[in-house]
Amino acid sequence: MSAHADGGRGPAAIAPPVEQTAARRKTKRAASIAARLFGSAAMWTTAILVIGGLTLSSYYVRSVENGFDQRLHVHLKTIVARVADGTFQSADPGSFGEPRFEIPLSGWYWQITRIDRDPPEATTSKSLFEEQLPRLGASGADGQASVREGYAAGPEGRRLRIVERIIDLGQDGRYLISIGAASNEIDKDVANFNFALLVCFVLLGLGLVITTGFQVKFGLKPLARIRAQLVEIRNGDRARLDGAFPREIAPLAGELNALIDSNRQIVERARTHVGNLAHGLKTPLSVIANEANAGDGAFAEKVREQAVLMRRQIDHHLERARLSAGIAFAGESAEVKPVVEGLARAIEKIHRDRAIEVEISIAEPLRMRCERQDLEEMVGNLVDNAFKWANAKVAITVEASPEATKAQPSARLTVDDDGPGLTDAQFSEVMARGRRLDETKPGSGLGLAIVNELAAMYGGSVELRRSAMGGLRCELTLPTV
Repeated sequence: MSAHADGGRGPAAIAPPVEQTAARRKTKRAASIAARLFGSAAMWTTAILVIGGLTLSSYYVRSVENGFDQRLHVHLKTIVARVADGTFQSADPGSFGEPRFEIPLSGWYWQITRIDRDPPEATTSKSLFEEQLPRLGASGADGQASVREGYAAGPEGRRLRIVERIIDLGQDGRYLISIGAASNEIDKDVANFNFALLVCFVLLGLGLVITTGFQVKFGLKPLARIRAQLVEIRNGDRARLDGAFPREIAPLAGELNALIDSNRQIVERARTHVGNLAHGLKTPLSVIANEANAGDGAFAEKVREQAVLMRRQIDHHLERARLSAGIAFAGESAEVKPVVEGLARAIEKIHRDRAIEVEISIAEPLRMRCERQDLEEMVGNLVDNAFKWANAKVAITVEASPEATKAQPSARLTVDDDGPGLTDAQFSEVMARGRRLDETKPGSGLGLAIVNELAAMYGGSVELRRSAMGGLRCELTLPTV
């Protein structure tokens, strides 16, 4: 079987480089600005609400205790007055205006203790039911104006709020007067207030968090717009960042535009230098080759041999320089259909004497993420190579790649011919750049090697297979926009 001459039919599969992908996987993802702003705002909001809630609760507890103590002080003053005017000794003090003092173990108690006698003599309300109130003060030498307030365990182990005062009547004696009431009223009021406070602060906190989320989203909206425009630039739908941006972000947008313009200028300068270098080297090299072809002998043969090697080296390095410059600006894309149809018609005219039939099938309009010039070179090499070796027919198919995903869309361009194809051994031989399997066909052997390098640099791949038409199938896969 005759082999395809242009060793540009490159390796059976060219995979995109994976170093950058592996590096990205190893790099830890930093927290987003939105998450940091939202998290810090939520944290401070929660801290402020908790501190505020505890402060309000503590203030309310103190306020309830003061109100409760005022009620106890009213009863305390009434009893002190009865004891001071001597009526206490001649008549039963009674309930002192509080019926619960008469109900056993009602939770409201009074107690009058003469502390200048040993043992002390105590008179209690009926509600104490043979119990006695505990003392808050540990010393009996307290002054007459000393008033204490506090909590203590009373009858049945109930927690009491107690106020007590010592009065000294001289020869009539010293008395400790105590008023106690169950603290469940305080506890109930505080519990109700804390529950209402908790509900209000939880709702307030949720409202503040939701408001913070909207605020962060609104505040970072210009950055989202920059990101969307950068995606359009990368896809080739936009040349630079447009629109008005806030003062804080405007310098960033300006620097990005400057970087984009600088990259574009670098690309243009690199291409200009490549063209100048190609023109400056190839012309003298052609003169040397022509002079060598006109001569005979071993010296002329050696010159001709080295001239061929020099031409291949020049083609190789100039192409690498052009490729590196060509992908410096990533925001380019090209529509596939006009490129394929235009190149197919042009190459068909070149080989019109062979009457090769061309069949083109493009499922849908697709844009590949590469420069039009590079796409034309890749498609042109594949189609031209197929025409060189086809017997009667070449088929070109463009469709979405089966391996494509929504996050990484791609398309596959397939070129089939009904030529002789390649043997299994020849599949591996065409991997070498510039390797030609047949010298009878024109070409430098760089065709598919160039396609391989271009495809790899754009994140694509090239695969060689046996065609159902009997010849060779070349599959070019590139990312799409």
